[in-house]
Amino acid sequence: MSAVALVGATSKVPAVHRIGPARLTAGFDRFRRLDLRAHHAVHGGLWPLTAGELVGLAEHINLRGRGGAAFPFHKKVRAVVDSARKKNTSTIVVVNATEGEPASWKDKVLLTRAPHLILDGAAVAGRALQADEIVIGVTDDGIGAESVLQALAERRMPAPTRVVLMPHRFISGEGGSLVRGINGETPIPPGIKVRAAETGVAGLPTLLSNAETFSQLAIAARLGPEVYAALGDSEEPGTVLLTVGGSARYPCVVETPTGVALSEILQLCGASIGPGVLAGGFHGKWMSPEMVDRAYVSNHGMTDAGGVLGAGIMLPLGSATCPIGEVAKVVHYLAGESAGQCGPCRLGLPDVARAVASLADGSGGRAAIEQIRTAAGTVKGRGACSHPDGTARFATSAIEVFTEDIAAHVLRDGCGQPVRGVLPLPSVEMTSGARLAVDWARCDGHGLCAHLVPELIRLDGNGFPNFPDAPVPAWLEVEARKAVNMCPALALRLTHPAAKKEKDAKGSGDRRPARR
Repeated sequence: MSAVALVGATSKVPAVHRIGPARLTAGFDRFRRLDLRAHHAVHGGLWPLTAGELVGLAEHINLRGRGGAAFPFHKKVRAVVDSARKKNTSTIVVVNATEGEPASWKDKVLLTRAPHLILDGAAVAGRALQADEIVIGVTDDGIGAESVLQALAERRMPAPTRVVLMPHRFISGEGGSLVRGINGETPIPPGIKVRAAETGVAGLPTLLSNAETFSQLAIAARLGPEVYAALGDSEEPGTVLLTVGGSARYPCVVETPTGVALSEILQLCGASIGPGVLAGGFHGKWMSPEMVDRAYVSNHGMTDAGGVLGAGIMLPLGSATCPIGEVAKVVHYLAGESAGQCGPCRLGLPDVARAVASLADGSGGRAAIEQIRTAAGTVKGRGACSHPDGTARFATSAIEVFTEDIAAHVLRDGCGQPVRGVLPLPSVEMTSGARLAVDWARCDGHGLCAHLVPELIRLDGNGFPNFPDAPVPAWLEVEARKAVNMCPALALRLTHPAAKKEKDAKGSGDRRPARR
């Protein structure tokens, strides 16, 4: 790949800042991207570890997964070793660099600027476990894949290593989705909970963790446990990569030692907090300004303040947008990102989305608040993956934090603020774009459409169809088309903005009479 193309890829990622010593971001002040020579000049060599040494290192520094769940890395390694020994099989190492959440950029920064750090961590684990294969999962957004492929071409890995592209969707970042995608199946969470450490890629015990986690492992293997643990919070030492966006004047990825106050990070990025900060991303929790003032960066530091660290995403809302309107847009997006294969997602998440929408437009009144709690409580703990729980947490924490805004929506039909899209969502071009529309001159309120697509269409108090102004989820398009085709009044239609855009483009060409 050409240097020009790599510069183009790195230019898409946000700026990078740091507080304190640079570890993951070491060399970023000198190199736009660290090739193998620059990587060795900055980080030095790397010694191999045995499986026992790998477990001991990870346990000593309390290394936890940086993808959101914060599961202890040493327990994952031990589970893979035990499973392989019990089954008398080989192992696989998988780096999850898919980062499907629209608000997250930290893994893309590592992929494009420090790919060898990720590969070092994967190599340490692969050699320790004597893995048959190492797999790097990245999204097909054109940002990180080429950088990793070039890095692989520059070095030798301890096992055959390949890069697998995944669709750029929210649920693609779920571990089960990635394993299924690598196995050649549809990249959605499995219908039942499966531990990759027992049955992962090709049915083999698989060590699967986030790209930042493997990068942290590479740093710890070089420094040793004592030096690594000398920086940051004593319970969770080291550094963390945070993606700060939302209302921040300087959106960026920040490397910070654990234990630093969250307010200091937000101040560095010029963030206006407004009524709250979304901590941990779209599966995280809303925090009030008072909670933010008490929070510091670590899993327990965020939890003690009422938030979550999650995947390290911090989105201050600011004061120029409607909080409940922002929440409604994201919940509709999350409902559409469902795999659509279990009840809590198919029926429960659309119910949550409808309840939040009715609160945002004022039509639900005070009852909408209880409807949100009820709908969220219905899906909690019942899904085959964490998507229902994460969405429910996002919605319920909003009604706990945005009390003043909710009062304005209930009592005055709105807060008077526009919805500015401070919380980032994929553009229409990155989604199917298909939407349902009704010709009200034709609609007689037969209600058949609601019967055919109850996940999407509900009937209002007068028996007429009611559905969100949002793209139809891919897993519902077949049922939506069936509802369109079976509408007795021919009042329902499915539109596709991309197709309309193409049609408009064709129709807007040069219309001068042809020359004779």
